[in-house]
Parts: sequence; C-alpha cells; structure tokens
Amino acid sequence: MDVILIQDVDNLGAAHEKVSVRNGYARNFLIPKKLAVEASRGNLKQMEERLKQVQKKEAKLMAEINKVIDVLKESPLRIGAKTGTSGKIFGSVTSVQLARAIRDQKGYEIDRRRIQILDEVKELGTFKARIDFGNGNETEALFEVVAE
Repeated sequence: MDVILIQDVDNLGAAHEKVSVRNGYARNFLIPKKLAVEASRGNLKQMEERLKQVQKKEAKLMAEINKVIDVLKESPLRIGAKTGTSGKIFGSVTSVQLARAIRDQKGYEIDRRRIQILDEVKELGTFKARIDFGNGNETEALFEVVAE
C-alpha cells in the first residue's frame, strides 16, 4: 500500500514522502497514529501544494537572511566598554552585549545563542564574531570595542 508520511518515521522515510508499506502496517499503525495518510489523488495534490508553500516560505526566509547578512557586513558594530588606564577593559564583551548592539544599531533581533565571539575580548580594538542563522547560513560580523 502506498502512503504519504505526515511526520518523519524512523527507518521508513521523511515527512511529505510517498512510501510503499505493507497493508497491515499502514492500516494498524501508521494511519491510526496519524503518521501517514493513504496516497490517494487528493492527498497527493495536497502534499504537492504543501511542498510548494514550504518552498515559498523558505525562499522568503533566505531572502530575509541575506538582507540581514548584507546589513551586518556594511559597517562594524560599536560596543562601549569601561577601560582602565592601560586600555584593557573591565570584564569582557559577551554575546549578550553583541546581540543588544545589533538590535540597537542595525535594527535586527538576533538570539544571543546564535552569536559566537571568535577571540577573547579583553581590550579595545576590532574583533570578529560568527553569527549562525541555521541551515548552514552563517556570517562573520566585525565589531569594534571602544571606551565609554
């Protein structure tokens, strides 16, 4: 029997995939547990329409991510820090401060857990941070630590 999987099923297939299984497995397990539906013409058309909508949504999301990456690469972020007489800062710059600077200076809200500062920031200067947007999309952003 051919079925369309609604959810990912281990050792069988991914969501929105058409697979062939035994009648008993489909009727007694997959369909009652809402893991799959029968592969009728109507259900196949619904699956194709869902896939088109998902692709449109992903394309829109990719365009937005590329726009954010372009804005981040335009100019370095400026982060103020209290310093001693030798130019060393008290404490260090964290991803929370970087996320706040992106929100205030660039207008985009980025989760602090997606930001990874590459070098330990203990003094004034220009540094790099990696921002991961998911799905293999990441960029490096420059930020400048200046005295307050």
